Amino acid sequence: MVLAILAGLGWGGYKVWKAVDPFATTEPEGCRVTVSGQSYDLDLEQSQNAAIITAESIRRGLPAHAATVALATAMQESKLRNINYGDRDSLGLFQQRPSQGWGTATQIMDPWYSSGKFYEELVKFGNWETISINDAAQQVQRSGYPEAYRKHESLAKAWSSALTGQSPSALTCINRSTETTRIQKLTSTARKGLASKVAVQATGSTVTFTATDPTLVRAAVALTMASTNLGPIDHATVATTNWKADPDRYAPWTAASGPSASPVSSGSGRAYGTVTARS
Repeated sequence: MVLAILAGLGWGGYKVWKAVDPFATTEPEGCRVTVSGQSYDLDLEQSQNAAIITAESIRRGLPAHAATVALATAMQESKLRNINYGDRDSLGLFQQRPSQGWGTATQIMDPWYSSGKFYEELVKFGNWETISINDAAQQVQRSGYPEAYRKHESLAKAWSSALTGQSPSALTCINRSTETTRIQKLTSTARKGLASKVAVQATGSTVTFTATDPTLVRAAVALTMASTNLGPIDHATVATTNWKADPDRYAPWTAASGPSASPVSSGSGRAYGTVTARS
C-alpha cells in the first residue's frame, strides 16, 4: 500500500519577506510541469481546470492519452477557462453548444459535466488512441480550424503525464494567497476522480491517500497540488521525494530526509508521503 498525506500549515513569511525586499523578482502565481527537461506553465485557474479534466478521465478508467486529447482541446477552445460565452451559443471549457445536443447551458458550465461529455464523444471513435492528438480532438469538436489543436500537444502531454502520476515530481506551484481553506475542499478534485481507486482519510488539516498502485497516489497528490487555486499548499512528500513551496519561485522536488524518506515502513509493506498546506 502507498500513502500520501496532505496537511495544512500557516504561511505568513511571504509578507515579511516582501516588505524587506519589495522589488525582488518573483515568478507569477500558477503551476508548472516539467517533463523531459521542458516546462509548461498554467495560471491557478487553468491548473485547477486541468486537474478536473484529468481527474474525470481517471474516474472513467481512461488512459492518460484521453486526458492529453482533452487538455489540448480545452487549451485551444477556452485557454482552459470555464467561460460563459463563445461563438454562437458555445460555452465552457470545450465550447460545447446547447443547440447541438451537448446539454443545457447550466450543465455545460459544470467542468465535470463538460469533461465527461467530451470523453463520451471521444471514445465513440475507434481510432482515437492511434491517430494524432490534434486529429482525435478534431473528430470530437469538428472545428472550422482543424489544425488548431496541434500547437497545444506538447503542453497537454506534459500536464497529462504529471496529473495522472506517470511523471513523478513533475509539478510545482506558487500560490501567495493569505486565505485558508478546509482540506476537504482542497482535495475535492482528487477525491472525486480517484474515489474508487484511492482510499482517502482526512484528520484535521491532513488527508491521507492510500493505494496499492504508487502511480495513483502520485496522481492524487498532483491533482490536489494542481487544485491549489482552492487553497495554498506548503510542501509535499511522496516516497523519497520532497517539495517545499517557495513564494518567489517554482520550487523543485528534492530528496526527502527523515522518517518520510523511506518508501517502505518496517514490516508494513507500505510507502509514505506527505504534503503540507495552509491551515
